[in-house]
Amino acid sequence: MEYVTLNNGVQMPLEGFGVFTIEDLDVCEQAVTDALHTGYRLIDTAAAYFNEEAVGAAIKKSGIPREELFITSKLWVQDAGYENAKKGIQTSLDKLGLDYMDLYLIHQPFNDYYGSWRAMEEAYAEGKIRAIGLSNFYPGRLTDLTMNAKVIPAVLQAEMHPFFQQTDAIENMKQFNIQPQAWAPLAKASDEILNNEQLKMIAENYYKTVPQVMLRWNTQRGVAVIPKSTNKERIEENFNIWDFSLTDEEMATITLLDQGHSQYIDHNSADSAKLFNDWKIHD
Repeated sequence: MEYVTLNNGVQMPLEGFGVFTIEDLDVCEQAVTDALHTGYRLIDTAAAYFNEEAVGAAIKKSGIPREELFITSKLWVQDAGYENAKKGIQTSLDKLGLDYMDLYLIHQPFNDYYGSWRAMEEAYAEGKIRAIGLSNFYPGRLTDLTMNAKVIPAVLQAEMHPFFQQTDAIENMKQFNIQPQAWAPLAKASDEILNNEQLKMIAENYYKTVPQVMLRWNTQRGVAVIPKSTNKERIEENFNIWDFSLTDEEMATITLLDQGHSQYIDHNSADSAKLFNDWKIHD
């Protein structure tokens, strides 16, 4: 495993395990247990994933010393604002069964995220969170918040994979020494992607799979990744990316695959703003 040092000095693994859409608590707990047994030490969850309790249960049962783990959660749009965010932070800590989180992110760039950020800055100062950051903030909103914040975000999490590389967004993050982290680093993992000829040829060079090449490509360009799976073999496969390196030519070949748009959603659209503001995770 390789690590990156965040802009506040905290070390974060370049690869972690994501639990998005694993809402069945038993399935989630087992998946996190398998991931921890495999060697993952970064676990990424969120209030809106409805599985923080399962993540916490797996952590507790693992017996792994807390200081060896890096646990991330996220504040949902409904809980934005100074007072709401303070409650949201404590709720996540309680559900996870932890005294502190290693990273806490604003999940979406909607509602009163400035108020949320002030609450997160306070929790950071109090030691409840070791690093604070953002998710899905495109360059304009990221720059505006960063230029008006006391604490510069440590991490920006966004969709980043060979078919949506976000090179300009990453360059913008570098201006502020913000670490990029990729959700959906395997894209939609469709048959079309898994059978991409360029990726298959590169994978064959190393006796690896296309997903392993996609993950290694991101980490090799300095982007952290959080692949998700509930299949133990896939969990292990996704972790086994540290025994090979892509050549400059192979990296350049993958660069040509960029389609320049999301495979999931446009966060700049009015429909997205309405969707996420309407999306409630509690009464």
